[in-house]
Amino acid sequence: MKPALEGLLIVDLTRVLAGPFCTMLLADHGARVIKVEQPGKGDDARAYGPWFGSKSAYFSSLNRGKQSIALDLKKAEDRQIFEDLLEHADVLTENFRPGTMEKLGYGWDTLHARYPRLIYGAASGFGHTGSSSQRRAYDMIVQGMGGIMSVTGEPGRTPVRVGVSIGDISAGLFLTCGLLMALLKRQHSGHGAKVDIAMFDCQLALMEYFIGRYFATGEVTGPVGSYRPAIAPPFGVYQALDGGLIIAAGNDKLFAVLCEAIERPDMLLDPRFASAEARKDNEALLAQTLNAALAAKPVSAWTEHFAAAGLPAGPINRVDQAVAHPQVAERNMLIDVDDPQVGRYRLVGSPIKISDAPDPRQRRAAPALDQDREAILKELSRSIREVKA
Repeated sequence: MKPALEGLLIVDLTRVLAGPFCTMLLADHGARVIKVEQPGKGDDARAYGPWFGSKSAYFSSLNRGKQSIALDLKKAEDRQIFEDLLEHADVLTENFRPGTMEKLGYGWDTLHARYPRLIYGAASGFGHTGSSSQRRAYDMIVQGMGGIMSVTGEPGRTPVRVGVSIGDISAGLFLTCGLLMALLKRQHSGHGAKVDIAMFDCQLALMEYFIGRYFATGEVTGPVGSYRPAIAPPFGVYQALDGGLIIAAGNDKLFAVLCEAIERPDMLLDPRFASAEARKDNEALLAQTLNAALAAKPVSAWTEHFAAAGLPAGPINRVDQAVAHPQVAERNMLIDVDDPQVGRYRLVGSPIKISDAPDPRQRRAAPALDQDREAILKELSRSIREVKA
């Protein structure tokens, strides 16, 4: 049972969220990630709350299992260490503003000529090409510009940001995919490649349905609330006795299951609800009718009842309720970290489960700034001596 990425070495210049999320996923599956940080300060996320004692929970949740060395890439001595690391690296990642690496003398063309097998992964707001490449961007900026905010929220109200940092996280996910593709391609070509990920591009990719709908119909979709405009109702949030209940009965067969489950088989004979098209035309009336029936029981009772009937449905959990679900423990989606600085704490596990690879219940802590300098320098010195010998 070896980790899927055992033996892969990543030199990681990324900070805050998009890049560290990517390299955390890779580290979770066995890649060795050496995090290169700014001396004296490190990753900006080290200063973000909340806190596990004196250690940032934000930073810890994105950098577990990595090593840290502090290097000033404007100093000759530190540049030499960095270049020695690149001699052994499979991947270099960064999420600086485009042009920063070129100013440091480490642009893609320079690196590729010197380290032809090195894969270069970059995440930025608008990518390394195009007229907007030099624009600064944050998660909320690309959520707005890419259209995500225009469809998020309730109809008739101001669009809102997705609650999680989907601009950064999607960029981290696409960067992970791109790096793995480049590594696979290198097995055949023998040389590295540059993976250029733009947060803005990623938001457009997530808007696939709405953009397709626009080109097919000319319709510009506004906020859709909790409903899925491509699927006939009932597919959304309805009201039980004590709160909201999600029901996803997106076809005629499942609608029939729902009607039987709520003891309203008469709805199947109502011409206003008899077909998907009719239900779409009478969506408000359907919601009103369902809410009246659902008001008889609490969310938990309906959830169990619908699950037994084979109907997709579920509650709207708070964070504490979500992590308490038995499935979370059964899927090893909460892991423990024994941190020598602050003690034990709990984090989200890896959602990627591979049948012949380990999925440890415990993980190594995120490193202190420059924690691994001595060990890394000794290792580099030994490797250099071996090469000379």
